[in-house]
Amino acid sequence: MVTEFILIGLSDYPKAQAVFFSFLLMAYLIIILGNGLIVILIIADPHLHTPMYFFLCVLSSVDFMISSTFPEVLVNCFLYRPTISLYKCLVQMYVGLLFFVTECFLLAIMAYDRFAAICQALHYFQIMSWRFCISLVAASVGLSSLSTVINVLLRPTDFCGQRIINHFVCELQSLLKLACSDTRASELFMHVASIFLVMLPFCFIVVTYVRIGLAVLRMSTTTGRKKAFSTCSSHLAVVSVFFGTIIIMYMKPQAKSSSDQDKVISLLYGALTPMLNPLIYTLRNRDVKGAFWRLFGKKMSQ
Repeated sequence: MVTEFILIGLSDYPKAQAVFFSFLLMAYLIIILGNGLIVILIIADPHLHTPMYFFLCVLSSVDFMISSTFPEVLVNCFLYRPTISLYKCLVQMYVGLLFFVTECFLLAIMAYDRFAAICQALHYFQIMSWRFCISLVAASVGLSSLSTVINVLLRPTDFCGQRIINHFVCELQSLLKLACSDTRASELFMHVASIFLVMLPFCFIVVTYVRIGLAVLRMSTTTGRKKAFSTCSSHLAVVSVFFGTIIIMYMKPQAKSSSDQDKVISLLYGALTPMLNPLIYTLRNRDVKGAFWRLFGKKMSQ
């Protein structure tokens, strides 16, 4: 009976381990410091107590939780085939799945928020009331939790001595490929869930931004167009990387064994997207910059 797994990671590529360690450490520091700073600024500054920044605060918190596996990956980076217990592997896998699905819904909600702000500007605060915003976030977490619970109930029970995972962390597809029990129900649910939990939010975002683009083109002032495009382009950059890599990962035909390409793809949506969020939303956002100088400028002057 399998009680632990071996994570290959980059054990077969010792020359690449230092580069990977440097990139992941940089990404982790940016994620922790950047997203942590965003959450502090949004909570502390009353000027940022709006629906847009409420969703950004939740998104930063989710990205913060997604990076919780990074320290262990960094520790294992230079170890030759480190091990992880079955229980810890399952917890790591399903907690990660919960937060990734939640982020899919949050990005769709943020697209709708921008649509309401640009296309329904006069009624924005009536549409995006605090009760409605909190309900949207609660529904996102609820649906993500339901999906995760179903995956837990359908998880494979027997692994027949196969315990080598060709990945940095425990990931659902990699674990299913090691199972010798019947995984058809789990694989079917994974594909169906990918359509409803990934493709539908992605299609909703695309349609929403098409409508936003048409509304922006009808604006009479050049300044209004630039401001609208600047606000939405940052969101689109994150969406493109996040959904693009997840769709490639989960919608493509699955091989019988995990490939090195799967590890690279998972690294893009697992590390690059949470790292991009604080960079894009802070460096390109005047409100966040203003909140930063108001908060820390006062402390430095005291």
